[in-house]
Amino acid sequence: MLKSIQKVKSKRYAQRKKRVRGKISGSESRPRVTVFRSNKHFYAQAIDDTKGHTLAYSNGAKLGVKANKEAAKAVAKDLGEKLKAVGVEEIVFDRNGYLYHGVVATFADTLRETGIKF
Repeated sequence: MLKSIQKVKSKRYAQRKKRVRGKISGSESRPRVTVFRSNKHFYAQAIDDTKGHTLAYSNGAKLGVKANKEAAKAVAKDLGEKLKAVGVEEIVFDRNGYLYHGVVATFADTLRETGIKF
């Protein structure tokens, strides 16, 4: 029973991710910022999809924070500083199939507070 539930959850996540990713793309002037959250840590990176390069990234594990709202704020502030250092002011936000609430929404709000527009 549990395996079938996990299969359904994985399938729904993959469908959401594909639907979101099909609508957006990043460029050098306006990269795609994607997030990943595990049970332990929170990660984010800015990607130029035309070249397939990562412009900046922030790793919650290296910052020493767990996967909660405070960690999302720390990762957002770190990524915001790195994006400004690279010269990026506008981004496209990719929630990566996660629902836009909780940790993901906190990350987005804090990234906006750092001066990044999207």
